[in-house]
Parts: sequence; C-alpha cells; structure tokens
Amino acid sequence: MKHIFSVMLLCFSINSNANQTQNKPDSCIIESNDSMKKENVPVFEAPSPKIQLNKFANAFVRTYIKENNTGLEKLKERSKAGFKTIDAIFTKYEIPLELKYLAVIESKLNPKATSQVGAKGYWQFMASTARIYGLKVKGSIDERTHQYKSTVAAAKYLKSLYDDLGDWLLVVAAYNSGTGYVYKAIKKAGSRDFWRLQYFLPKETRNHVKRFISVHYYFEGEGSETTLTKAEWNKYQKEMIAFAAAKSEANDQAVSVVVSEPDQQK
Repeated sequence: MKHIFSVMLLCFSINSNANQTQNKPDSCIIESNDSMKKENVPVFEAPSPKIQLNKFANAFVRTYIKENNTGLEKLKERSKAGFKTIDAIFTKYEIPLELKYLAVIESKLNPKATSQVGAKGYWQFMASTARIYGLKVKGSIDERTHQYKSTVAAAKYLKSLYDDLGDWLLVVAAYNSGTGYVYKAIKKAGSRDFWRLQYFLPKETRNHVKRFISVHYYFEGEGSETTLTKAEWNKYQKEMIAFAAAKSEANDQAVSVVVSEPDQQK
C-alpha cells in the first residue's frame, strides 16, 4: 500500500562574496509529517531495569520506615549541610555517596553522640579505631566529634573494609561488629552472600544492615550498589548493559532523512 506524506523541503544556499571564494554545501533537510514518524520510527518502550529490594529485607524496611517516619523526616530536613561535607569527602576517596546514610543510623547525625560502649561522634568510632585512621583522642582532645576530620577517617575505614571484603553490605556489617564476626559468618554459611550468612551474625549486626537499607530507601526512594550484594550488583549491571544495547539497536533503526548536496565551488 502506498502512503502519501507531506514533505517540507528546506534548502539553504550561501552565495559567495565577489572578493572571497568559499566552499559551502547546499543542505536540504526533509522533515516528515506525524504519520510518517508513527509508521517508520521504532519506539523503544521497554522500561529500564530497576534495583529490587531483596525479599529478606522487604518487611523490615517497610516497618522501619513506617515506625520511624517522623524522626527520619526531621533528620532529612537538617541533613543538607552535613551531607554536603560527606559527599565531597566520599567523592575524593571514591566511596559511594549513599554510604553517608550510615551516619544517620550510627549517630542520627549528632557529632557528640556517645554509645554505652564508648563509641563517639558522627561515625561512632571507638577510640582505638579512631587513632588507627588518624584521629586524635587524648585527654580533652577528641576529634571523633569533628565532622570533617571524622568523615575523612570514616572514608578511609570504609575503603579499607571494602578492599578486604569486596561487598558493601558486608562492609556495613563489619562497620558494626568488626571483620572478625563477618569472616566467621562467611565460614559457617559457606557463602559471602549477606542474605545467606546473616543469621550467623549477631542480631544487632544483621538489623544494622537492614536499618541502613531502610534509611537509604527513605532518603533515595530506591536502592543502589550499597543495598545489594556483590552478586546482585553484577546481575543488575548485566541487565543494564543488555537494556542499553537493545535501546541502541532500536535507535539505529529510527528514520532520519538528511539530504546534503555535494560540495560545489561557488
């Protein structure tokens, strides 16, 4: 069946100046009407892959956000300045910015927060760990309460944990209980998948990880690399690559007609 399209032909020509010779092409752009676009241009309508909330965290996350909504809302309102500092430091040390939500569950963004076991500051460092990562903790001097310096120390510590464990959920777990407990859980479970080894961790630690995921979803409305196991993240990356390839192939098939006359000496 033949179709009739209305076509507007726009042609541009540049006349040469009497004192100047230039090589310029005449260009003609054919613009098709709507019916031509509908019939000839493929439309890529498939939705992009989404990061899925693990089924083992689903109920916990929903309940946590519901029960802590008021407190989280207040924290969100006063978090901008603090998060700006964290973002700058984490960018420098190549730490995922979403790890800043760890400070929310560690101290509620309170630089003077102190735990029953002596952890202190924005990032709830124990004195011994703080000293390892360059903070001064002696007498009246306690740099764990200094937001910038303690965040630099936290970035170094998180990077060290990731270099060791290679999985951000395990990093969050180790931040709470130490790498010793995490490695024992890995050995007992025979797996490095957090969702398989979680019940070999102290209850406080596995819930600490889920609280982190909950706060992440509250602030971001979605997940990220830091809410997935390494295997889940790799799977998501493959899905994104396949999606991009399919979209690119569809775009290559799109109709775009451009007619250019060959260069002519004016």
